[in-house]
Amino acid sequence: MNSSAKPPRRTIYNTDCRPRPARAPRNEVTPPRWEQFSTMLTTAGFPVPATVRDLSELYLTWGLARREETPDGTRWSMPAALPLPGDLLPLDPELTERLDGIRWTMRTGPLLDTLIDHLVNDLGEPAETLTSLDRLAAATGQVVDDVRLALAELVKSGDARVQRGQAPADAERLEAHRRFRLVMDWEHFHENRIQVSRG
Repeated sequence: MNSSAKPPRRTIYNTDCRPRPARAPRNEVTPPRWEQFSTMLTTAGFPVPATVRDLSELYLTWGLARREETPDGTRWSMPAALPLPGDLLPLDPELTERLDGIRWTMRTGPLLDTLIDHLVNDLGEPAETLTSLDRLAAATGQVVDDVRLALAELVKSGDARVQRGQAPADAERLEAHRRFRLVMDWEHFHENRIQVSRG
């Protein structure tokens, strides 16, 4: 076996196609955001942190961090599962929706990347494919429910249509074994997604 052979490249696609506003530098918190955060803290009965020590105490209170005094000094750790922001603070509907969108993208993004990778690299960007959820699951190494989620996201983004015969089909309600036509809009796909190669 050739030890210098490189592993196959994996292509990752930006699955969040929404335009994003310009951001402040990473180390700065914009005043409106800080005011919003301060208001949420005060409303929930928490002190607004003014120092790193104050912030670390708030993290301990919320269960975002743990502190243990040992003979070697203070040991900090994080729990395996962090609480959701809405469990800690009252969130306004706009922020709740934004955070829900981020969580959904983190859940579906890797599933969608795997499906797209199959369509692009294994099938060569077909305009149309006659397939089923079972077949796509086998081809991508995913479970049927994850393929269904990825397919629904592909349709929702405008990159694809799902049809049974000539009629549109609901990607979220497809039966695992029933065949359907996956019709891709590759022009829309390439205009709205950023391709990043890792290899």
